Amino acid sequence: MPVEVLAFIGGTGPEGLGLAVRFAAAGHEVVIGSRSPERAQQAVEKIRARLPQAAATGMVNQEAVRRGDIVFVTIPFAGHRDTLAALAPAIGAKLVVDVVSPISFEGGKISAIAVPEGSAAQQAQALLPQAQVVAAFHHLDAGQLMRLERPLAADVLVCADHQQAKARVMALAGKMEGVRALDGGPLANSRYLEEFTVILLNLNKTYKARTSLKITGISTTPRG
Repeated sequence: MPVEVLAFIGGTGPEGLGLAVRFAAAGHEVVIGSRSPERAQQAVEKIRARLPQAAATGMVNQEAVRRGDIVFVTIPFAGHRDTLAALAPAIGAKLVVDVVSPISFEGGKISAIAVPEGSAAQQAQALLPQAQVVAAFHHLDAGQLMRLERPLAADVLVCADHQQAKARVMALAGKMEGVRALDGGPLANSRYLEEFTVILLNLNKTYKARTSLKITGISTTPRG
């Protein structure tokens, strides 16, 4: 079976770039999408600085979406609705992994933003009715993702209403060394994944740390 091509909308930002690096290291072809071809190419150069043989290309968002088998959405929430609405025809019925957490940093305070649909992932599903939207990867630290010499030692919670799509994303997460994927239930639960990101960011701020999530009491073996 061919290895899936992963397209990253927002792949020029820290989280998208970090995920792209990890999946490139796992043998996937990655496509970095951006509104700017120059910024997309700069991100590709950062990937190749760590992985000279990586199968990585940079394209404008529309082209990246068409090229990818799976589309990762890693943009700031402020552009979430408009970006996905514009890309909906190109995305069609593809699997979409929404990694967006609606967060405000106003006045030095980190807080969650209320989303009318319930969560960013649910908003994505409403905007992309033909797509299979999966919420995952919210709690992996961007800095740790870029440090390929270190396993991540983290759990990834995955929420979706499409069971086959959920299984594909869980298998994908398991390709990262030290990562265990756990079934987080239906897409409606994505709200809690997104909001919990606020807790982790506040912990990082308080303790000058780079936190991730690890669930105890579940006897599964991490893949990787």
